[in-house]
Amino acid sequence: MSVSSPTSSSTATTAPTQAELLDFVRRTASDAELIASLPLDPEGRTWVRLDGPGGSEAWLIGWPPGTGTGWHDHAESVGAFVTAAGELKENALAARLPTDGWKTLELTDGVDRERRLSAGKGRSFGRHHVHEVLNESSDRHAVSVHAYYPPLSRIRRYSRSGQTLRLEQVERPEDWQ
Repeated sequence: MSVSSPTSSSTATTAPTQAELLDFVRRTASDAELIASLPLDPEGRTWVRLDGPGGSEAWLIGWPPGTGTGWHDHAESVGAFVTAAGELKENALAARLPTDGWKTLELTDGVDRERRLSAGKGRSFGRHHVHEVLNESSDRHAVSVHAYYPPLSRIRRYSRSGQTLRLEQVERPEDWQ
C-alpha cells in the first residue's frame, strides 16, 4: 500500500541529504493521524509505504512487543528513522565494513554502539551502516518512520556471534514489497 504523506515533497530535483531525510521522518512522525492509521498486528511487524522527499523511499512501521530486525544494512542507501510511538533500541557498529567480497568478519573491541530512541527521537546514517532495531517492550507496540535514498536496492542480513559478523543473505526489493 502506498500512502501520500502531507509532509512529503514531490518537487525536489536533487537527491535528499541525510539531514533532509531526518527532517522528513521527524515531521511525518509528528503526524498523529497518520501514525494512528497504521494497522498494528500483535504477532509481526506491519508497514505502509509513504512518499518520501526527492524520490526517496519511506516507510511507516509498526513493531509489536519483542520484535526486531536482526543485524542488517541498507547497502548504498543513506537513511534516517524516528520513533513515533513507544521506544526502540538501536544496536549499531561504529566500523567501516568492506562493501562486498566477504562472508565473515571479526569485529574489534569498542565498535558496538547502543541508542534508545523514545517517541520523537531518531537518527540519520550513511551508506553501509550495520545495525539492528528492536522493540524491547514486553507489552507495548512501537511505531517508527524511515526514509532511504536512493530507494533500497538491497538489504544485507547478518548473523552475529560474539565478535563474529557473518553475511547470511542479500534481499532485493521484491523480497519485502
